[in-house]
Amino acid sequence: MVFCMIYFMSFLILSMLSFFLSLNFMSLDYSVILEVELLSLNSNSIVMSIILDWMSLLFASFVLFISSMVIFYSHEYMGDDLMINRFIMLVVMFVVSMLLLIFSPNLISILLGWDGLGLVSYCLVIYYQNVKSFNAGMLTALTNRLGDVAFLMSIAWMLNFGSWNYLFFLDFMYKSIEMEVIMILMLLAGMTKSAQIPFSSWLPAAMAAPTPVSSLVHSSTLVTAGVYLLIRFNFCMSEKVKIILLVIASLTMFMAGLGASYEFDLKKIIALSTLSQLGLMMSILAMGGYVLAFYHLLTHALFKALLFMCAGAMIHSLNNCQDIRFMGGMINQMPLTCSFFIICNMSLCGLPFLSGFYSKDLILEFVSMENLGVYIYMIYFVSTGLTVAYTFRLIYYVVSGDFNHYSLNSIGDSGITMLKGMAGIIFFVVFMGSGLSWMILSTPYFICLSFLMKMMTLIVTAAGAWLGLEMSLMALSDESKSLDLIKSSMFFGSMWNMPYISTYGVNYYPLSEGKKINEAMDQGWSEYLGSQNFYNYLSYLSGFMQIFHNNNLKVFLSLTVMWMVFLVFMIL
Repeated sequence: MVFCMIYFMSFLILSMLSFFLSLNFMSLDYSVILEVELLSLNSNSIVMSIILDWMSLLFASFVLFISSMVIFYSHEYMGDDLMINRFIMLVVMFVVSMLLLIFSPNLISILLGWDGLGLVSYCLVIYYQNVKSFNAGMLTALTNRLGDVAFLMSIAWMLNFGSWNYLFFLDFMYKSIEMEVIMILMLLAGMTKSAQIPFSSWLPAAMAAPTPVSSLVHSSTLVTAGVYLLIRFNFCMSEKVKIILLVIASLTMFMAGLGASYEFDLKKIIALSTLSQLGLMMSILAMGGYVLAFYHLLTHALFKALLFMCAGAMIHSLNNCQDIRFMGGMINQMPLTCSFFIICNMSLCGLPFLSGFYSKDLILEFVSMENLGVYIYMIYFVSTGLTVAYTFRLIYYVVSGDFNHYSLNSIGDSGITMLKGMAGIIFFVVFMGSGLSWMILSTPYFICLSFLMKMMTLIVTAAGAWLGLEMSLMALSDESKSLDLIKSSMFFGSMWNMPYISTYGVNYYPLSEGKKINEAMDQGWSEYLGSQNFYNYLSYLSGFMQIFHNNNLKVFLSLTVMWMVFLVFMIL
């Protein structure tokens, strides 16, 4: 308990300090780059650079606040774990890696935080040490390694500029071919970390980690690292790169919304909703609204962290059951947790006037103002409708209806430590959206739309809520058992077959070819002409010599007789 409380209080104090510093920097329009010399050898010096501006300090304050609440919550959730101190240390390492990434203007130090996130996330995903978590951990680590390779290549390309401090070159060198290549590599790195198509399958797989880790990963750390990096690099994005990112991110948003509408695993539904919101952030970033992307990043971090905490409390009470079909009527057993759960879900939908509304509604109106064609407009609003659909479906299955779990149970809002951890965030989920809009958007966005387009967000939200309830009722009917519907649900529910492609599709052909090569070469010709043939020849020679060793007396006597006969012939 003492160990948890030390880190909880430290992170909370640092979070408050970082928040007030960011307010000060924002009001003064001030930023600082600190350079700490670590080592000086002859004329070479190794310098650690740190950037302090309103963006890095504000994001760091959110990361520290959410991680402090998660550590406090973990004390009870992971209370039965004998190695809880090890778990807390892993979480702390995770947060420190993220802070290193946030405060670094230097690609080398960013890589330390970036790789730190990848390695510690592997340790956390395989924490429960079973086959499922090992597979999920390997998929997570290997997918993220692709982004790490892109990062290393961009570090090599930065040698053209003579420094790895990218902030010095963004404003002046953005039209050079080197910076274009670096931007494409950074885009690849950001897409792997933030799980955009075709790297999306690791995100739901990473749900094998303990729920407090999921709460931290999916709100403010691992998956948001890619978005934050691209927000920093947004000034040197060319038009082609922006269009590519816009198409991929919008498809990711749509695909995740469809997948969540067919999923029955509570944590995976929330994970897919994270993927959908990441697509939203990436696509608005591609349109040039990097401040809007950052704004939604912060509001999303709050309600998504609490959403996972509520899901964790439910799973904890339901004896580790995650299937929403076994829940139902939870409002009667866990009224406070379900209240938090519903508020977070409403914030995710963009219900006025919760925190998610301020950023999401502004993003949709910004898209309506842009001249981007019918595809982007349609996919944005359909994806928003799907968000509301799977949210209402989730609420229908979990909160309302009849209780579908064991009749003998001990479900209730009994975990006072977990409830305190959740209550620490709920205030910010309700009020922080409006607070951030005053802070971040110093100049208000001017939105000029017709009445119908202005109301389109509300219409789509209402249509999505209706669709979600209809899908829930249809799943209980006999029509849901038709073969065509099962096939379509398998396709849409499996993220367009992406997990099969990225695991079975990647593994099957190399392994089958390897088996053939093994049979033909290693156990075939190379064996016959190489080691096996060499062994046979040596065996033959050693057998031949064995004859002499076994009959050495006879051979000696025979040679003696032959020698004497030879002497007799010589004398004669």
